[in-house]
Amino acid sequence: MRVHIVAVGRLRAGPERDLIDDYLKRFDRTGRALALGPANIIEVEDKKNAGMGAEAALLDKAIPNGALICIMDERGKVMTSPQFADQLGGWRDQGRQDVAFVIGGADGLDPAFRARADAGLSFGKMVWPHMLVRVMLSEQLYRASSILAGSPYHRA
Repeated sequence: MRVHIVAVGRLRAGPERDLIDDYLKRFDRTGRALALGPANIIEVEDKKNAGMGAEAALLDKAIPNGALICIMDERGKVMTSPQFADQLGGWRDQGRQDVAFVIGGADGLDPAFRARADAGLSFGKMVWPHMLVRVMLSEQLYRASSILAGSPYHRA
């Protein structure tokens, strides 16, 4: 199952980009034997600053056809890492070819787009900067593949 992180905004070179690249490389390596991956990042940018509706249209175009859409949103489901691993494995086992984790811009996701999502995931009740959410999601993808592979990376 291919994994797409579809996000509003461009991430420049720096520590966040380095962390994301490292975790996604690890995810690809670990996930390959589990039929997970590859993972990629698709960035969209509303250069006209037309708002959440315009961002939603760009996100819609960027998401692969037929992909399961999981929005990253503070209203989403809060899961433990093992629960997230089970969810990811479940989507794979259902025959999903693509899953798109969608991260909105500074103002969040358009309500109509949010309503169309198949799932929602939250990293807690706090709102996180969208650039940090990419790092946290990348790490959790790697952690999920490690859990599913029986690796000792996750110790809980």
